[in-house]
This record gives sequence, structure tokens and C-alpha cells, in this order.
Amino acid sequence: MALLSVERLRCGYGSNEIIHGIDFHVDPSEVVTVLGPNGCGKTTFIRAILGYVRMTEGKVSLADTNLEKFTPTERASLGIGYVPQLSNVFKPLTVLENLEMGGYRLGRAALESAIERLFALFPILEARRGQRAGTLSGGERQVLAIARAMMVAPKLIFLDEPSAGLSPRRADDIFQHIRTITSLGAAVVLIEQDAQRALNVSDRAYVFVTGEVAFEGLAAEVAADERIRAAYLGGKAPRAGTLRQ
Repeated sequence: MALLSVERLRCGYGSNEIIHGIDFHVDPSEVVTVLGPNGCGKTTFIRAILGYVRMTEGKVSLADTNLEKFTPTERASLGIGYVPQLSNVFKPLTVLENLEMGGYRLGRAALESAIERLFALFPILEARRGQRAGTLSGGERQVLAIARAMMVAPKLIFLDEPSAGLSPRRADDIFQHIRTITSLGAAVVLIEQDAQRALNVSDRAYVFVTGEVAFEGLAAEVAADERIRAAYLGGKAPRAGTLRQ
């Protein structure tokens, strides 16, 4: 059984439909990348799964639970984490306080255990535990945001442009951490403009164009497809349906 199953999802804002009947799935402990040009609907699609954008048609399930009637907070409690591109840490709070905020639903013993587990995984955070998040480097803030989302051991984490604004070296560090997440049993959905780095750590990928899936397949297949390579190297983006396999 898929961990996340999306069937014929349609959604948008008011009368403006952005997503036009997308099928999508994520298996347990899998990394799935969503690629596509700006404005293709990637973020709207993810926000619909999270419950922030109203679906007009379709079904979203986490394992065997239909999410239709669940609020965003309730979906998070079922095991869905989210790290947005911007405003993903509490800058006035320390690293430790950010992690405590991420685990606010946990009891004291479970909270302390989760913090120690994440400090072991991300030693840089332990070294900065008393430092305010706003003074961290961009890469360190991104690590903190990921760790905060992992405090409650989610089954599935959405990462929205985790390498945005980072140097190549720091971006490499972040993509290495993505595999750390799956080693703990969580699946990852990665929205990313750095296609090559994202595909290198992914199992499968979807390419969105104008609110539809233009291509889906194993990450290695997507990376090797010359039509996709041309689109991401400055060529004209393919029309929806022209790459579908």
C-alpha cells in the first residue's frame, strides 16, 4: 500500500483551477522529487495535500485514511511534516527552543529523547543549541527546519526548495541530510529547482507542466531523458502530455 495516494486531484484559487486532475503516490521511506518550471502548480499541489488549498475534485489518502475532512493541524498530527521555503524557523528563538516548539505535543521524556536523537543526527545543531536561529547560516537554518519537522517522527515530510539561496557546498549537505530522513523511516516529497541534485537522492520523480503531470518515472530515467534535460538547461519547457510515460 502506498503511504500517500492522490487520485485525480483538482484544485485552485476561486474559479482559477491550477491543478488539473493529477494522480500521484509516495511509498514508505521513498524520496520523490517534483520538478517543473515556475508557475506550474507544484506548491499549490502540495498545499492542497496539506489542507491549505481546497480541493474541487479527487481524493488524498495517507495509508488507508482519507484526508478530505481533516484540517491542516489534524493532517500534521496524522504524520505529515512540512518545511516551507521561507519563514521555516523561529529566528528570535534558540536552536533548542525551535526544536522544543517542533515537539510541543510530546511529553517531557519523549521531547528530551527526540532532541537528543536529532542532536546525534545533526551535530552542528547540538553545537549551536543555545544560539538564536536568526544568527545561523542559511544552511544551518535549513538543517534546523528539517530537524524541527522531524521532532514528532512524521511518516512523510514535504520539503519546499530546501537548497534555495545556498552555496553548492551547503546544498550538497542538505541533500545528504534528505537520505538521513529516510533512514529514520520517513518518506520525503521534494520540491526543487536544482533538478540534478534532487534526482541524485530520489527514487522517483514527477515533472509538472501547467498543472498536469508531463512525465513520471524512476529518478534515473528522468535524469537521462534528453527532453527533460533540454528543458532544464534553458530549452523550451515541454507541453503537458508530450513527455507522459
